[in-house]
Amino acid sequence: MKIGINGVIVPNQDKEIYDWFGVDSVCPKDVSDAIDQSEGKSLDVEIGVCYGGSIDAGSQIYSALKSHKGGVNITITGLAASAASVIAMAGHCEMSPTARMMVHNVSTVAEGNYHDMDKTSENLQIANKAISAAYTTKSGMGEADALAMMDKETWLTAQQAVEKGLVDSVMFSDSQLVAGYGNGMLPRSVIDKTRAMLKNQQAKPHEPKPQPKNNQKQIDIAYAKLNLHERMM
Repeated sequence: MKIGINGVIVPNQDKEIYDWFGVDSVCPKDVSDAIDQSEGKSLDVEIGVCYGGSIDAGSQIYSALKSHKGGVNITITGLAASAASVIAMAGHCEMSPTARMMVHNVSTVAEGNYHDMDKTSENLQIANKAISAAYTTKSGMGEADALAMMDKETWLTAQQAVEKGLVDSVMFSDSQLVAGYGNGMLPRSVIDKTRAMLKNQQAKPHEPKPQPKNNQKQIDIAYAKLNLHERMM
């Protein structure tokens, strides 16, 4: 059974809202349902690109995976940030050499008088200690070291995560790595505008498309691709 951890970590009651907006998210119920379907067998958890989110939801997911008797194998292929890095501590973990991990202090928004601010600060510090337990349990580092790492908002490569004991190994450690020049990725502005255009088209009633004459459609596409390529240079 494979579980994907992507986007943001949200409470169960908020999941349908993120789904409605088409935003990648994962909630504790997603994971608990996958665990139930695994029938006690080993779970493969892939953290693709996860920016973190609710620490309480993250704690629920961590606890559910940690207590799974069938065992958990975790891979980090992109980014495990914030609460996602806590989830990564729930089992044997491998990390792609091109992936990253980020740990930091818990944050919130508060209002009120100075008593309220003092109480909020106290609660945040308690939350930091609670979160640090995942790092200390996995790595064996002391609480003070874990809290200091969080306090600095620490970004880690795969090798650095292994050296700190947060990750068990680096994936493809015996493979040759390459990076290409000019990866051909579309500019973000093009992606956003195209997505908006496609949604607008889907909202309209389907109409028969006129047939292109003299291959004009192919010519227009070729010019559009050329123009896009020039902008990316």
